[in-house]
Amino acid sequence: MIQFLKRQKLFRRIKDPLTEFVRLEAFSGIVLMFFTIMALVLANSAIGESFISYWTNYFGVQFGEWTLKKSFLHWINDGLMAIFFFVVGLEIKRELLTGGLSSIKQASLPIFAAIGGMLIPALIYVGFNTQGSGTHGWGVPMATDIAFALGILILLGKRIPTSLKLLLTSIAIVDDIGAVMVIALYYTSEIDWIYLVYGGGIYVILWTLNSLKVRNISVYLILGVFLWYVLLKSGVHATLAGILLALTIPARASRNLFEFIGSNQELLVNLEAKTAELPNKPNEKFIQASVSSIESNCIKVISPLQRLEHMFHPWVAYLIVPLFAFANAGVIIDTELTNKVFEPISIGIILGLFAGKPLGIFLFSWIGVKIKLAQKPSEICWSQILGIGFLGGIGFTMSFFVSQLAFTDSEVLSLAKFAVLIASLFSGITGFIILKLFCKNQK
Repeated sequence: MIQFLKRQKLFRRIKDPLTEFVRLEAFSGIVLMFFTIMALVLANSAIGESFISYWTNYFGVQFGEWTLKKSFLHWINDGLMAIFFFVVGLEIKRELLTGGLSSIKQASLPIFAAIGGMLIPALIYVGFNTQGSGTHGWGVPMATDIAFALGILILLGKRIPTSLKLLLTSIAIVDDIGAVMVIALYYTSEIDWIYLVYGGGIYVILWTLNSLKVRNISVYLILGVFLWYVLLKSGVHATLAGILLALTIPARASRNLFEFIGSNQELLVNLEAKTAELPNKPNEKFIQASVSSIESNCIKVISPLQRLEHMFHPWVAYLIVPLFAFANAGVIIDTELTNKVFEPISIGIILGLFAGKPLGIFLFSWIGVKIKLAQKPSEICWSQILGIGFLGGIGFTMSFFVSQLAFTDSEVLSLAKFAVLIASLFSGITGFIILKLFCKNQK
């Protein structure tokens, strides 16, 4: 029985990475909140201007005539955030192949909800910004910050059913797909076609390696760095290299779980028997060979996609995203900024996130269920879907990221960030209250 339970635990750990994803994202939301508050405190302290100007300092690398120099802020937003998008791409691919988006029945409700959660906020924003400097900002209120949203869910503890957490996660993943498409198709500068051709060549090599079942992840990562560089030079936003690379990573393990268990059991039995023969003089070569075989089995039973997600996700959740927030959330909140809060740009963002997100998620979910193209889990009520709709209004990381692409004027960018902070705060509080009222403690 003990062996069976151990096998089941191992099986769940290997086959259900979404549970680990939710746990990591939830706790990272708390870390993200801390660094956001720190950035706001420092930006509005006596060292505020120095804190903000620090991120504009340049550094880089140089070999002969070749040089690559960027500001700290650009290295974070264009460099480290490419790793963030790489992990997002791995999550998207996993969910499309084996997770909650792998079948029409499972994916229909999150797809309906996410489409509504992107379309309605964008339309609300456009309604307030048909002309002027804010016309490019319609992508800002479309985004959802899953780390913050799940961080609030964890504060509610056992009140929240697992199916509701997974629904919110699935909606956010579909939302990420939409955000990537918007960035690729709309928020792209002038194209340098030569570098884009280079990028296409690298991408063909990556897919060729995938088709040849090459599972050496170092090869993919090295080519991914080159892909990032040529996209940076091409005018296409460099972070998209992360998504593109993730799609080429092999998603199948070379050995299934039951072969893994059987092979390792045989190795351990033989190792135990050999050790029992000569307890005082163990065969070092045999031990080394057995341990190496077990290690090889452990590598082969987990796909390159899962290994890379497991490797990078903690770094993204606990370092890269908090660092992004620390560098970007430092808005100086003064009278001049607060007086602009009712301007079209900020109103469009605030209403788009705070009203448009929950309205879009709830309304499109309801329509999908009513026309029988989507199925609502029986343990989830409509009030709870409204609650996670408000949590979807926490735009933060992705909204900040899109703001950087949409607005070049520093004052307009500060206003957009301030509006995202206001909308995210009210959305989070409202979602928390609704879910606390309509979610009972789970046994």
